[in-house]
Amino acid sequence: MRRHRILAVGLAALLLGALSGAGQAGAAPAAPRATVPHGALAAPSGGAPYIYPVLGGKDPVTVMHQTGVKAFTLAFILAGNGCNPVWDGAGALSNPAVKSRINAIRGAGGDVVISFGGYSGNKLGNACSSASALAGAYQKVIDAYQLRTIDIDLEAGEVSQAAKVLGALKITKQKNPNIQIVMTLGTGINGLEGAEARIPGQAVSLGATVHVWTIMPFDFGGQSGSDMGKLSLQASEGLHRQLKAAYKTKSDAEIYAMQGISSMNGKTDEGETVTVANFKTMLGYANSHHLARYTFWELNRDGKLDYTKVIAQFTG
Repeated sequence: MRRHRILAVGLAALLLGALSGAGQAGAAPAAPRATVPHGALAAPSGGAPYIYPVLGGKDPVTVMHQTGVKAFTLAFILAGNGCNPVWDGAGALSNPAVKSRINAIRGAGGDVVISFGGYSGNKLGNACSSASALAGAYQKVIDAYQLRTIDIDLEAGEVSQAAKVLGALKITKQKNPNIQIVMTLGTGINGLEGAEARIPGQAVSLGATVHVWTIMPFDFGGQSGSDMGKLSLQASEGLHRQLKAAYKTKSDAEIYAMQGISSMNGKTDEGETVTVANFKTMLGYANSHHLARYTFWELNRDGKLDYTKVIAQFTG
């Protein structure tokens, strides 16, 4: 249920080199996507494959031309020198190479989501002493890149800081009314489990806005050889029931429009295989149920871009 960092050989070295100078259910009624308008455009959270590390690997503009994908999720923002946001614990927000990459994506007609957290490393939710301090760290990243969407990839040791994270997101939304907030969580085959299962209810109780609740339906354990498309839909339906319980006044269509899936292409850390056919199964479900987000980990693992081409067909 957690996203480990299975990556092409040498990508970590690329990051260090680049940053050294700076870091099934049945059909449901149609529903609008749970996006927040910003100017004339919708927020870019939908089909936005993860890129890790933020520099190196495939050129995103080339990928845009080859697949039709219009947005990317850049990972990860971690903590450096206390409650200070940096790229993967090492790279400054001011790194011109990062800004150049983002500007190139936007110049080609796309946009970026930036993801905080992930499976490993020093998380801001742990490093920052309070919700207000954590919100200040989020704000530095929002301001640095003029973001319309942030993704909080809440995993591993940061899950225990959920109340602080949600408090920070409440402040962030108050200060940035047009920001879209995505929460990405590990899942079991029947929905959120353990501490993660309590987080939607916590968000409602605290009055913290989360526009999109995204699950990572892989690394289930003991599921090698299983139909990962079917299991992913089963997990999404479990999330749907949990969100319905938390957001008691919302309709099925409104809940689906708050949901997302973030899969993993190919082999997972626990021996599962997520195929292109599985991605197509998820695509059909995501489009017919009008989910808000359908993405995957990770672009540089997609050698022939077959998985990315499926994501490009996501319409929400």
